Amino acid sequence: MMGWYGGEMGPLACLAIIVFWVVMFALIVWAVGRLLPGSSGEMTAASSEFAVEVLDRRLANGEIDMHEWQVQRSALMAAQEQSAPATPSTK
Repeated sequence: MMGWYGGEMGPLACLAIIVFWVVMFALIVWAVGRLLPGSSGEMTAASSEFAVEVLDRRLANGEIDMHEWQVQRSALMAAQEQSAPATPSTK
């Protein structure tokens, strides 16, 4: 005896299994994307502050000179200003 009803799944059962696994895969991809930091691709205030701290530490350790520090810090500040939403002036 192969199983109930002749041992074969109907076409709807096969389709339901395929849809189930596609949904499961999509949920896993979505969850991993939401859990990873920086998944939006934009520079957040926290990540830019962290970058400035790393840059300051590299200057303090002597890994970079003052000119390179100034160039990189100005680039970081410009990137932070571009990613920050413009606030209307309150006059």
